[in-house]
Amino acid sequence: MINIPNLLTLFRLLLIPVFLWLFYSGIEAARFWAALVFVLAAITDALDGYLARKLEQSTPFGAFLDPVADKVMVVMALVLVTVDLQSLWMTIPALIMISREIIISALREWMAGLGRRASVAVSGSGKLKTIFQMVALIGLIWQPSAAWLSWVMPLSWGLLYIATLLTFTSMVQYVYASRNDFGSEPE
Repeated sequence: MINIPNLLTLFRLLLIPVFLWLFYSGIEAARFWAALVFVLAAITDALDGYLARKLEQSTPFGAFLDPVADKVMVVMALVLVTVDLQSLWMTIPALIMISREIIISALREWMAGLGRRASVAVSGSGKLKTIFQMVALIGLIWQPSAAWLSWVMPLSWGLLYIATLLTFTSMVQYVYASRNDFGSEPE
C-alpha cells in the first residue's frame, strides 16, 4: 500500500490545508505562493499516475485515493476562486465542473457495480479537460498585478471556458458510453 505513487497522492492531500492557508493568509505574495502550491499538486497528480504505471506499483488504495485527492484539490480551488471573484462568470463554470465531477463519480461507481467500470475509464478528453482546468485555475488563483503579466488573467479566463466546454463534452461522452447499461441492475 505504501509506495512512491501513493506517497505522492498523500502528499497532495497534505498540500490542501497549506494551499487553503496561503490563499487566505494575507502574507506578501500569498496568491503567488498559493498558486505555486496548486502547481505542485498538479505536478504530483501527473507524476503519481505515471510512476504507478512505470514502476508497476498500482494499488487498489491508490486507485481509490488518487481521484479523491484530485477532486478535493480542484473543487476547493474552484470554490475559493468563485467566492473570491464573486462573479456569475466564474460561478457558472465552477458549478458545471463540480456537477460533472459528482455525476461522473456516481456513474463510475454505478458502472463498477455492473462490472463495467472500464466503459467509463478516464478518456483523452477528460485528461485534456484537466490540463486546461489546472492551468486556468493557476492563473485565477494567482491573479498577478504586475503590468508585464497582464496577459495571465485574460488567458486564464479563456482557458477556464475551454475547460468548461471540455468538462461538459467529456461528461456527455461518458454518459453516452454508458447508455446501454442504464436499464441494468448492479450486482
